[in-house]
Order: sequence, then structure tokens, then C-alpha cells
Amino acid sequence: MNDTSTRPLRLGTRRSKLAMAQSGQVAEAVRQLTGRPVELVEITTYGDVSRESLAQIGGTGVFVSALRDALLAGEIDFAVHSLKDLPTAQPDELALAAIPPREDPRDVLIARDGLTFQELAAQPAVARIGTGSPRRMAQLNAWARDLGLEIETVPIRGNIDTRIGFVTSGELDAVVLAAAGLARIGRSDEVTQFLETDAVLPAPGQGALAIECATTNAPLAATLAELDDPYTRAAVTAERSLLAALEAGCSAPVGALADLLADGQVVTEMRLRGVVGTTDGKTLVQLSTTGPVPSSSEEAVAMGRELAAAMLDKGAAGLMGERAL
Repeated sequence: MNDTSTRPLRLGTRRSKLAMAQSGQVAEAVRQLTGRPVELVEITTYGDVSRESLAQIGGTGVFVSALRDALLAGEIDFAVHSLKDLPTAQPDELALAAIPPREDPRDVLIARDGLTFQELAAQPAVARIGTGSPRRMAQLNAWARDLGLEIETVPIRGNIDTRIGFVTSGELDAVVLAAAGLARIGRSDEVTQFLETDAVLPAPGQGALAIECATTNAPLAATLAELDDPYTRAAVTAERSLLAALEAGCSAPVGALADLLADGQVVTEMRLRGVVGTTDGKTLVQLSTTGPVPSSSEEAVAMGRELAAAMLDKGAAGLMGERAL
């Protein structure tokens, strides 16, 4: 037996509390699968140290490239990413070995005094709601407008503690975060409202993790593939295909969600919804399509491309240049 079968597998992770929590969960699953120890290797990415907005520093990829460099250099054996941080083009040298079952993909509101979005928007003073995401800004502003009300969206950066701190300090009335991140660090009890996807569509791939390893490490890729959830993979592949076809990074206001529709216990169809809009919420293009659950990656990609084409026909292309200032 050679020493590679007993040495710890090295799992590369970002250093944030959330990244460490989700990587720790994957590490435990891989330990149980392989019987081998797994050690976390903390890697600082450009997105972690830059204080600029994500739109300014390049959007997707800023949290990923340092981990990928470490993988290609052989410093780590595999890496865990939040799927929504991954650029839509997958490099040939790296295998997306597993996409485990997805957490709740929704966005959530953490607001002062336990208020809902509707209650906040109805307050006499214009509510100030913090988010670093142009996608959230577009949909929150549009939702307020649909209610005949007005809010102010305030650009923020920082980890979960920092963002929630803006509310507890009274600087902001509310912040919008991803439900999945709060669940993974055990803070779901602070949520004042889960935002239904009819009002706010999440980022493509939100709530899902991506486990990546070098393509050349076929035995490890095959082992990690046992953690893959085919339904989650089909859904996020369609969402990311829509995003790629709209030629958008995460700095553009694109939301997408693929739902699996069940007839009793049997999953029969998949519905893909997409939205793109201006950050002020004045113009949104929202469309959906429903079809059989994709049985291959190619079918999922085609579903995303078809919906993107329909959205472009409806004027989405004219909105893609909008950026949060």
C-alpha cells in the first residue's frame, strides 16, 4: 500500500467563517466516503482582501482563482466553492467532480424590529436596505414599486457578521443575505423573512456547493462524484447556462432558479425562471420555461440557452450594461 492512500487529503478553502463551515461539512462527508483524514488548507483570495465592490474587481472568479491555482500547483487535492462564485466557463484542467444536494436557494431579509419587507417599505421614512448585489437591488426596487412604495438600496460588502452588524447598529433598516449561508453557520434564527422566489429570484447556483479537483486525478474525481446530486446538478447547469448566454458575471443583475416539479413522489418536470433588470428596478425582463427534467448536461444547457434567447428577444440585452454605481 503506498503512502498516498493514507496521507490526509488536502481540501482548499477560503478563510471566511462561512467557507470554513461549508468546507468542514464536505470534509466530513469525504472522510466517511474514503476512510482517509481530510485537512483544511486555508487560502486567501483576492475577493477576500479587496475592499472594492465586486462589480469593480471583476465579479465572478475573484474568490475562486487562488483556490484553482493551488489545485493546479498540486498544493491541495480538491477545493470547495460556493457555486455562484464560479465563472460559467469550466477550465479543461479542472473537473467539477460533485455538486452535493442544494441548501435553500432563497434570499432572506434580516430587518430591525423583526419587520418584513412589506412592512419596512410601508414605513413613513424610506427604508435603507443593504446588499452588495445589483441583482438583489433590481428586484427589491421593483418589488417596492409594485407595492406602490419606495426603498433605498445601499451597496455593502463584508462577511455575514459585518452585514448583520449594519442592522444591529441602526445604520441600516435591513440587509439581504442568502438563506444557505446562514443555515450553514447556524444563524437561520436571525432571519426575519424568507423572500419568496416569486418576488426575488436568487443568483444562478445560489445555495449549491461545487467540489473541484484536477482532471488528471481520476480516482479522486470518481470518489468525489459519489457526493453528486443529479437533480441539483441539472438545475444549476440550466441556471448557469442561462447566465452564460446572457454574457453576465455576478456584477450584472441576473437572477435564475430551476425548480424540480414533482407529481407525488416522482419528479417529472423542471421549471427554469430568469430575470434581468436595471438596478433601479424600473425595467425587468422576467420569463420562465418548463420542460422534462434534463437527462444530460447538454439538455440542461440547452434549456438555459433557450430561455436566455427569449429574454434577449424581450430586451434583456439593453439592460446588461447597467451597473450599480
